[in-house]
Amino acid sequence: MFYTTDRNAHGLPHDPFKAIVSPRPIGWIGSRSGRGENNLAPYSFFNAVSAAPPVVMFSSDTVKDSVRNIDETGVFTVNLASRDLAEQMNVTSAPLERGESEFAAAGLTPVTGRLVDAPCVGEAYAVLECRMTAIMAPPTLAGTVTQSRMVFGQVVAIHIKDEALTPEGRLDMAKVRPLARLGYRDYCDGGDVFEMVRPR
Repeated sequence: MFYTTDRNAHGLPHDPFKAIVSPRPIGWIGSRSGRGENNLAPYSFFNAVSAAPPVVMFSSDTVKDSVRNIDETGVFTVNLASRDLAEQMNVTSAPLERGESEFAAAGLTPVTGRLVDAPCVGEAYAVLECRMTAIMAPPTLAGTVTQSRMVFGQVVAIHIKDEALTPEGRLDMAKVRPLARLGYRDYCDGGDVFEMVRPR
């Protein structure tokens, strides 16, 4: 099949775009409003975009609480959404009223970051503390901008639980089993691990 996205006449019961661009790691974003209200939300448009210095990015379809909070405070956390926390992660995707705590709704422990005033998930195997570097709206071919907001943040500190490491000092992906979003309602985890060496 072939179709153009201006008409999006794919004829399928569901748009396949997000299923094709998968798996997508989940950025479980912790933020705090200027009034001190905690927020926690999963974003599947998320990834690392630089290693030196470490920079991450997530994108929200519209200006939601996470984006508002980060715009107000300039900081956020990225919490590793592992397989054992899948149900809690899903609970935090609910559209709660501004000011309601997703931490409380999901039974998670908010722990304030050491370098940034934003909440971490106490149960997470790993957490990135980030300082926002930019918020932007992606441009379109028509010269307009989308309703989405891309948030970039430089990682200034990293937490890793001892039990998440192998004896060789690597993050134990088979144990952590990081969650990723596929299309539709489907998820997968990174527990099925294999190694390949890059050709030289």
